[in-house]
Amino acid sequence: MKLIEIALSQIGIKEIVGRQDNPEVLKYFNEIGYDGSKLKDETAWCSAFANWVCKKAGLPYTCKLNARSWLKVGCKTDTPRIGDIVVLWREKPDSWKGHVGFFIREDVDYIYVLGGNQSNQVKISAYSKYKLLEYRRLVKD
Repeated sequence: MKLIEIALSQIGIKEIVGRQDNPEVLKYFNEIGYDGSKLKDETAWCSAFANWVCKKAGLPYTCKLNARSWLKVGCKTDTPRIGDIVVLWREKPDSWKGHVGFFIREDVDYIYVLGGNQSNQVKISAYSKYKLLEYRRLVKD
C-alpha cells in the first residue's frame, strides 16, 4: 500500500530540541500549504504529517492542522485495516484536542498507530483503545 510505504519512509524524523527546526518536519507544513518558516517543529504536527502522507499517496486529506478534522474525511469503519485513519482524543473525549495517525494493528487493549509527532517523531506507538474516537477509511472497498 503506497500510503504506508510513504509513512514508513519517514520513520525516525524528529524535532530538533532548541531554537533550530528540522526542515523535514517543516516540509510537512510547507507541502500542504502552510508556511513552515512561520511555524516551529514543536508546533503540533501529527495532522500535518497525515495530510502530507495522504497528499503524496493521492488520497483525500483535510489540509487542516487539527487532528479532529480527520473525523470528516473518508468514511467511518469499525473494522480497521492497515493504513486506515485513527483519530484519538487527548485530555478528555469532548476536548478539541486529539491525535491522528495510521492504523497498523490492534490487540485487546491497544491500537498501534504509525504517525508524526509521537514522542516528537515519526514512529509506531501503542495507544489505549479507550482513547479512540473513530477509525476512518479513505478509500471505498
